[in-house]
Amino acid sequence: MTDIIIREAQAEDIGTIHDFIRALADYERLAGEVKADRETLARYLFGPRPMAEVLIAEHEGAPVGFALFFHNFSTFEGRPGLYLEDLFVLPEARGLGAGKGLLARLAQLAIARDCARLEWSVLDWNEPSIAFYRALGARAMDEWTVQRVDGKVLARLAAL
Repeated sequence: MTDIIIREAQAEDIGTIHDFIRALADYERLAGEVKADRETLARYLFGPRPMAEVLIAEHEGAPVGFALFFHNFSTFEGRPGLYLEDLFVLPEARGLGAGKGLLARLAQLAIARDCARLEWSVLDWNEPSIAFYRALGARAMDEWTVQRVDGKVLARLAAL
């Protein structure tokens, strides 16, 4: 691994985090789905009750990637877990070890926090990422499918 530094994000990184989210959305062909703005992200990442955490990968002093994650809980394990919501490395920095470094730091945090697992989702067409994850020992949870309610459907469910 080259000289990659992994550090915890600070409030002053909010612009970088927002830029990474937009770049990830472009990569995933979902640019039109991004509603997050810097103010909202700052409130939920660095406000009085943070809902998620961010790690920043740097190479030669410049940010090249990020990982946004939060705790979940496994009732079967009876212990917390870490859920990786987003992992992104700039295309020009891929192969330097930033992605592996971010995942390794997440694994270290999971162990230090007595988490039973580290989990994430990946788009089924994203073969380079899937191959990368398999090479690290990740396994697919093919028997599970993600379910979601949002927008008007979420409001309708809440009104029941």
